[in-house]
Amino acid sequence: MRRISPDSPFTHEQQLPVSMKNPRRLLTAFLTCCMTAAPQNATAQSPMRTSSSVPPQVELMYVKGLRYLQNAQKTDGTYDGTYGREPGIIGFCLMSVLAHGDDPNAGPYATMVRRCVDYILSRQNKVSGYIGDSMYNHGFATLALAEAYGMVRDDRIGPALRKAVTLTLTAQKKNKTGGWRYSPESTDADSTVTGCQIVSLFAARNAGIPVPDEAFERGLKYMASCRDKKGAYGYTGPAGPRVTLTAIGSLTLSLARLKTDPSFKDSLAYLKKHLNYRDSTYPFYFEYYMSQALFHADQEVWKEWNYKNMRYLGASQAPNGSWLSDHSAAYSTSAALLSLALNYRFLPIYEQ
Repeated sequence: MRRISPDSPFTHEQQLPVSMKNPRRLLTAFLTCCMTAAPQNATAQSPMRTSSSVPPQVELMYVKGLRYLQNAQKTDGTYDGTYGREPGIIGFCLMSVLAHGDDPNAGPYATMVRRCVDYILSRQNKVSGYIGDSMYNHGFATLALAEAYGMVRDDRIGPALRKAVTLTLTAQKKNKTGGWRYSPESTDADSTVTGCQIVSLFAARNAGIPVPDEAFERGLKYMASCRDKKGAYGYTGPAGPRVTLTAIGSLTLSLARLKTDPSFKDSLAYLKKHLNYRDSTYPFYFEYYMSQALFHADQEVWKEWNYKNMRYLGASQAPNGSWLSDHSAAYSTSAALLSLALNYRFLPIYEQ
């Protein structure tokens, strides 16, 4: 097996007791009321997005980015570039629309939403529930389906989501570590794939899909085995801690409501020391996780990070609305948008 970068989000290589009752139905009903009355065009804004809480530069960048994703999408739902056909990346693109609050069924990006959903479902094994050909893709695609469930009118999403969750849980049961890695058959694990699955399972539970507490307990126990005494996370153990990996670990603890744990405070302290850090290999994957980790951990720290992130992304956005990377503009653009999406707080997984 070839060596994979610990921060690599997509590859073809082969949380504790929690009972969170998410007010998804109330949120969905509220959004429907807001968005039904909104003008259906690319510049239409929901009442929440026109509030002073969303910086104007964020809205400008976000709309430009969404227009790029809409215009660059092929009829089969895919994009050009290395990751342009990965169902996990298409899931990112789908979530970037949902995170903006536009009506996914009849709004300006409804066609893009439909194509994304169609493509993700086309890549799911109808028997096993496995989406794509790596657990990275499966995890992020499952997360996207969980966020779309209840928002997008498509009767196929619920059954597909349940099958995807079953595959995730089955893969964990086969894995002696309690975590996940590249394949459903893997018997070892790492913090990136495991963190991805834990987040997807929290989103699925929020959507009403049954997920046993044991799955979270075992997953978080594995994540803890990758954490050093200073709260920083490594790839397959505490050695060689990285900022991106620590953001992933911190996020899983936040979603598990374990912010009072001493290790959580240590992780936050570690992240606070690296607010100017930028991952040189997978910068947008880092942006995606760092934004979520700080948002859930500490609002004041997130505000400082958010300001820096706005400036960084504002300076690097291309004239056509995309952000560029070696792995496909769909990947970098959707991940960049999702790092800004905390300003809107539409996705249920972004609720505190």
